[in-house]
Amino acid sequence: MKEWIVGRNPVYETLVARRRQPFRLLLAEGTHEKGRLAEILKLARSKKLPVEIVQRNHLDRLGSSHQGIALEASHYPYVHLVDILDLAGKRGEAAFILILDTLQDPQNLGTLFRTAEAMGVHGVLLPLRHTATVTPAVVSASSGASEHLLIAQSNLAQSIATLKENGVWVIGLEGGPESQDAGRVRLDSPLALVVGNEGEGLRQLVRDSCDLLMSLPMQGQVASLNAAVAGSIALYLASRARKTSVKPAGEG
Repeated sequence: MKEWIVGRNPVYETLVARRRQPFRLLLAEGTHEKGRLAEILKLARSKKLPVEIVQRNHLDRLGSSHQGIALEASHYPYVHLVDILDLAGKRGEAAFILILDTLQDPQNLGTLFRTAEAMGVHGVLLPLRHTATVTPAVVSASSGASEHLLIAQSNLAQSIATLKENGVWVIGLEGGPESQDAGRVRLDSPLALVVGNEGEGLRQLVRDSCDLLMSLPMQGQVASLNAAVAGSIALYLASRARKTSVKPAGEG
């Protein structure tokens, strides 16, 4: 199966990550070979990737934000949960995992992938059904960050049970009376953060599987944040907690 990745950053990151099989590159007539585009073409030449010059309206049919370039490549290569845990082990780091429970909006999914990659998350879990997946639109929304992430699709309740067996603390992000304020929650241990659906939050079975629920402190007039913003803030808080808990070399 093949699909089209469009846009300069998504195409560049796809080629750099080397996790998909590239087939051919389309370039709009009159496009200047400089900056990121020059880097893409250098990569294409190194991979002996066919480059075709086409009219811009041909690229318009492949995606609205193509920026004059499109890459035909194989579908996104999903992994298994064990691969994500193995990556944390190889890096000698406490597991740091993002679980997304039935998110529907590709933009939200892409934003969270981009934040997760920047914050050092080892992998992301998506449910098997009723969720946005890693489509070209999501790759574009993540600015190509999805290509550097390990992403698995699984039964979330079963995966959470596996994570707990491996000593991972599972924290659901949700406002409400049962939730603890983020300032009172330790985020520097092996951790999986769970972000719920944009409208309905966490599904009951997933919520019940969490070790605890965590809310973000709010001081303004808006009562809540959308899934991508709330999840990104929680990922940042966890990343900062993990960094500050690491002692400098030589300290006991």
